[in-house]
Amino acid sequence: MLRLKLYIFSLFIIAFAVALASGPIQIDIMLYVKTLTVYIIFTCLYSHLNTIYKSGNVNIEYGISYGLSFAMFTGPLGVFIYELITRFYTYFQRKYTNNADEDELLHSFYNSGAHALNHIIGFYLFQYFSPIVSQNGIGYWALIVIIVIFLNLLSDLYLSFFFYLVGDITSFKDVIEFINSRSFNDTLKKAVSNGLLFIFLLSQQWSVLIALFVLNYLVSRSFIIKSQNKQHKLERDRYEQMAYTDFLSKVHNRAYMNKIMDELNYSNEHVAIVVTDIDTFKRINDTYNHTVGDHVIQHFAGLLKNCLAEKDYLFRSGGEEFTMIFRSKSYKECLELTNQIREDVEKATVITEYQAKTINLSYTASFGLYYYKATKALNIKKAYTFADDLLLQAKGHGKNKIISKNGLAELPLSSVYGK
Repeated sequence: MLRLKLYIFSLFIIAFAVALASGPIQIDIMLYVKTLTVYIIFTCLYSHLNTIYKSGNVNIEYGISYGLSFAMFTGPLGVFIYELITRFYTYFQRKYTNNADEDELLHSFYNSGAHALNHIIGFYLFQYFSPIVSQNGIGYWALIVIIVIFLNLLSDLYLSFFFYLVGDITSFKDVIEFINSRSFNDTLKKAVSNGLLFIFLLSQQWSVLIALFVLNYLVSRSFIIKSQNKQHKLERDRYEQMAYTDFLSKVHNRAYMNKIMDELNYSNEHVAIVVTDIDTFKRINDTYNHTVGDHVIQHFAGLLKNCLAEKDYLFRSGGEEFTMIFRSKSYKECLELTNQIREDVEKATVITEYQAKTINLSYTASFGLYYYKATKALNIKKAYTFADDLLLQAKGHGKNKIISKNGLAELPLSSVYGK
């Protein structure tokens, strides 16, 4: 921790010393106050749009910095004061809202020192090379882009050493990966924004300069909102998948089965509900162990899943029992598909380990199939009960069998073929 503090305060002291040694602010003091006020207002306004990336115990905050254009216009001392005010505004704002890290004050010294030093370097690079290029031309923009790329590299190196001291970076490969993680689009956006701001500052076009700040804010805010909405959707989808997925078999669980059944109930669709389970599964567990039994369940689930069409559903409805819902098929097609699955199960072999040896297991399954039209005449939960009863009959007839029933055959033709 001592080495980290020495590193951070060294950066801050170097930036402060270079700023003082560079002489006074390079523009009229009243113009400086006006420029500083505008920059601080919009920098503080932008602060809640910054993206925070967690690395170990440290939060890295990414956002567009306008310090380069401020440094190019006001000089080293001017940008040091700007960075000091904005970074410590962030510190006090986070302390006030109880969002500050444990070492927030230390990080504020790092942020103000490192960013000020970087932008001072950018100032001197621009001062040295700008006479060579034509201002407002291709040469000017090429110079701005190159300076921003170089300053980003320096910033990544500062941070890499920071993370080395806290133990989050341990090799040169980690440094390269960290540097490569920076978005080039953000680099270009930073270059264009700072290049335009500097041009507007030189020509004192305050209305255009403020308009650019506002435009950047609106674009950034829109992007952040879209990113947050996308992230929230991904999180909701992930949590929903976790809530509706069976941990062992990786297929949908009974909760999701109930949800889908509610959706299909009274939908006027022709559906087949197929309930199946593994024959003599208890004997497998008793002969071997539950780990082998789990592998058989996983194999069975994978085989069933591979046989289904995109619109069909598969659920683990309990223990070694699974339920399938076939859609957009005739009764004959459903029966043929179920028989094909039964034959595939009979031919399949589970390769697993038992007592440090590889074993090959064969097993069979029984099926109960109930086909009907999902109308108000019959609740889908009742249709599921019929399929479950048919499964029991299949097991009672010697297992490895299918007992099916076409519920439409009991209805008048107008109900079977009606609109």
